[in-house]
Amino acid sequence: MTPEDVLQFARERGVKMVDFKFVDIPGTWQHFSVPIRELEENTFIEGKPFDGSSIRGFQTIDESDMLIIPDPDTAIMDPFTALPTLSLVCNIAHPGPGMHKKPYSRDPRYIAQKAEEYLRSSGIADTSYFGPEAEFFIFDNVRFNSANNIQYAEVDSDEAYWNNSRDGSANLGHRMRVKEGYFPVAPNDTLQDVRSEMALILEELGVLVEAQHHEVGGAGQAEIDIRFNTLLKTADNLMLYKYVTKNTARKHGKTVTFMPKPIFGDNGSGMHVHQSLWSGEKPLFYDSEGYAGLSQLARYYVGGLLTHAPALLGIVASTTNSYKRLVPGFEAPVNLVFSKGNRSAAVRIPLTDCPSAKRIEFRPPDPTANPYLAFSALLMAGLDGVRREIDPSEHGYGPVDRDLYHMPEEELREIRSVPGSLDDALNALEADHSFLLEGGVFTTDVLEHFVELKRAQADEIRLRPTPIEFALYYDV
Repeated sequence: MTPEDVLQFARERGVKMVDFKFVDIPGTWQHFSVPIRELEENTFIEGKPFDGSSIRGFQTIDESDMLIIPDPDTAIMDPFTALPTLSLVCNIAHPGPGMHKKPYSRDPRYIAQKAEEYLRSSGIADTSYFGPEAEFFIFDNVRFNSANNIQYAEVDSDEAYWNNSRDGSANLGHRMRVKEGYFPVAPNDTLQDVRSEMALILEELGVLVEAQHHEVGGAGQAEIDIRFNTLLKTADNLMLYKYVTKNTARKHGKTVTFMPKPIFGDNGSGMHVHQSLWSGEKPLFYDSEGYAGLSQLARYYVGGLLTHAPALLGIVASTTNSYKRLVPGFEAPVNLVFSKGNRSAAVRIPLTDCPSAKRIEFRPPDPTANPYLAFSALLMAGLDGVRREIDPSEHGYGPVDRDLYHMPEEELREIRSVPGSLDDALNALEADHSFLLEGGVFTTDVLEHFVELKRAQADEIRLRPTPIEFALYYDV
């Protein structure tokens, strides 16, 4: 759309308010709204001012004046407001004259735009496609508190197996056992209509949905698979995906969380990220003669991902809770090898003979990641592998076509693994980040602020006792 198209779109739909959305460093949408009369064609050039010091990871108070610049291509009608409201995703810029406003280096969306430009300038490819599989839980209730003398969290789902003995209201059974939530039909699956409503709203907003289903976690775990798209567009779509799932659930008196591990003993929520490179209309990851149909360029890309995986985890699994999911010996893909059709490997090569569908899947990420930073970092790692011709087989990354979850311990010790904590991942990111700085895609300033923010979160966890520590140590 052009700015003129957006204004016409708004007139045709009787828009009363305009909502400007933008993303902070951790990856959460922020917003403010104005009456429709405040939106003019010039707004897409001059922007609207806001206080950058009040946004996590942005400006200090002495340099707080910032601008949002709406992107006309993101115009949609917000499906959850009572009044007709136009939604626009925005870039961030410094104030300046006319069209010469300087993009803000800490704007995650700007980083994604620079990553796409770096790819085009590299001569390797001109388009990168990303397809995330973001899992989430739909709960009926959540309670948590963290005070000086109180530490607790409680979630509940009517689908959960622990409710089989519930008393005081109708108890109709038909609940899924732990880790048996994959593809059950009703009455066990009670969330079909809620997920379908989420999927259809996404479709109405232009986000194509390939499938929706119950996931392995018995207590309300879900997945809606959205169609792959270019890096920036997919990151925009994933932000919209979170917005739609959370608000649709709330409309039904339920709550959605993208926490990687909200329940002990059941599967966590990951975000497997499918990736491929194209040049014009030509897919670059396919070779009928290669292992699992992979081209040599794709192997180099995989080599870059696996080589830089410890550092990448600081961005793509960026919470302390991420490492409750990424535990060796459990369901998460912590083993740094590649393999065809193997979900126990960090990099899975989906089995397909279709050149246009040939892709690689990086499995350790989770949906707490900022998608703009995560997809950009993955692309930069893959391109570094291509540029340096890092063949994964020559660096001890496989292929390993075996069930790594049941491999003998002595053999498993020979396979490298992802970091075991957020602190370890951030240490790896500090030690290995030059590949992210290529082409000015990431900056040292952005990475320093990101690490500082994440270390502060890790400190919050480190300082607090947890309920299980009382169970283990209270009576020593």
